Amino acid sequence: MSHTVFCRKYQKELEGLEQPPMPGAKGQELYNEVSKQAWQDWLEHQTRLINEKHLKVFEPETRQYLLEQMDKFLDNQETDQAEGYVPPENS
Repeated sequence: MSHTVFCRKYQKELEGLEQPPMPGAKGQELYNEVSKQAWQDWLEHQTRLINEKHLKVFEPETRQYLLEQMDKFLDNQETDQAEGYVPPENS
């Protein structure tokens, strides 16, 4: 059975994640405050950052950078963008 959360990104009640997306307190915080849609949008943004900036996710500095960007993204603050990325046009 799915649960709903008041999504901190979209500021409305939406379907929540099925389980915490990472271990520990941070994962539980995300589970309680982030919708499934906001998490999917973050994963797409994160993938663009990793690909376009050629990030090495196994490096601790990169993981810290991505956590900081995730919090900014989910709190609707300005985040780094993938240089050269052009969003697809909606048909």
